[in-house]
Amino acid sequence: MTRIAFLLAAVLAALSGVAISAEAPRIAIIIDDLGYQLAAGRRAIALPGPVSFAILPGAPRTHLLATSATESGKEVLLHLPMQASIDDDIVEPVTLTLDMSRSDFAETFDAAIAAVPSAVGISNHRGGLITRHPGHMQWLMEEIHARDTLFFIDSYTTHESVALQLAAETGVDAIKRDVFLDTDPAPDTIRREFERLKLLARQRGAAVGIGHPYATTLAFLEAELPKLAEQGFKLVTISELVTN
Repeated sequence: MTRIAFLLAAVLAALSGVAISAEAPRIAIIIDDLGYQLAAGRRAIALPGPVSFAILPGAPRTHLLATSATESGKEVLLHLPMQASIDDDIVEPVTLTLDMSRSDFAETFDAAIAAVPSAVGISNHRGGLITRHPGHMQWLMEEIHARDTLFFIDSYTTHESVALQLAAETGVDAIKRDVFLDTDPAPDTIRREFERLKLLARQRGAAVGIGHPYATTLAFLEAELPKLAEQGFKLVTISELVTN
């Protein structure tokens, strides 16, 4: 099947409700910022299909939710806090900052990994400042590369991020986020961004969406994720997109 023919088939499948499985556009969904709210975290983990969960190190419910996700057969990511490009009052127990020495950086990374030992990959929480600094991103990729099985997801909080470039140069499997579903958690915004995610998946063959454990986001995904297959899409784990 040619690329044009496949895209046409995908559109027709979406309109007719008939799933195409052989070369279906793939979508990966990550729910970020788990670790603080127990009820919302449990509701997120119960989402249908191979949704992945990015869990913050050092939060009060980190261990419980990471364990629950793993026992439910879901993939867990270490959602690693990194210094943002703006100063604010948001403080995480474990954070990579620009003023760290190489040894402090490695020690902080070790502490973060130890807090979420079931993680199969790393994603950045915030990090608009750190992810655009080649030196610190090189350090990060070296730490990830030293642990063979880990990969990196760039949440892409700044278009100046050099994360993917440094990952490629260091031999780390990596991919970036395509769509934030709920920068505004209003239902209309979530629906619009979800449709944009599907459009990108049709155009490129795959797309990555990130959401958060907001009630509106979870309600939307509970209703919409079961429809993806009949619309011609395949919901996959984030590791499947990264490693393929």
